[in-house]
Amino acid sequence: MDLTNSTTTPLRLAVIVASNREGRFGHVVADWFTARTAERDDFTTQVVDLADVDLPTALSHRPGPAVRAELDKVSPVLAAADAFVVLTPEYNHSFPASLKSLIDWHFTEWQAKPVGFVSYGGISGGLRAVEQLRQVYAEMHAVTVRDTVSFHQVHGRFDEDGNPKDPTGPDAAAKTMLDQLAWWARALKDAKSVRPYAG
Repeated sequence: MDLTNSTTTPLRLAVIVASNREGRFGHVVADWFTARTAERDDFTTQVVDLADVDLPTALSHRPGPAVRAELDKVSPVLAAADAFVVLTPEYNHSFPASLKSLIDWHFTEWQAKPVGFVSYGGISGGLRAVEQLRQVYAEMHAVTVRDTVSFHQVHGRFDEDGNPKDPTGPDAAAKTMLDQLAWWARALKDAKSVRPYAG
């Protein structure tokens, strides 16, 4: 099997900005992170901002026109993605309801694809939200990569221009996580080209 094209074509990365809270800090972290992905030639990045999507918590197999219009904003992006990065805050020891709705409205879109995490918050840096998300994504038949990017006490970590005051640690963490994500995305994409996932 010739894998030349599969190793040179950029992977399609969907970056999900999970917070839709008023006054959120997520867009600052997202701008920093997508600047990191833009420096790489192994990914093309598309942002899914849940502040721009209004999915109800009441699921339906026959969503009405209004819900279908909201799904049309996100479902094609998720389906086309080779990999995901979920950028999430921690709210009350967990992740936002907007993210749970997005996950629950989809299933095959997540299957046999890797998920990385960028988290932020107070003393825990959003890591408690990430640990819960690992369990949720396992149920979706997705693979979560080990290393994360985490910002503890996030409001004090960025300057007024939206850049980390000390970029060394976050930049290195982002590279490690993205390297792992790229490996898993290539491996799973190649595997699915030979044999469809049987989940």
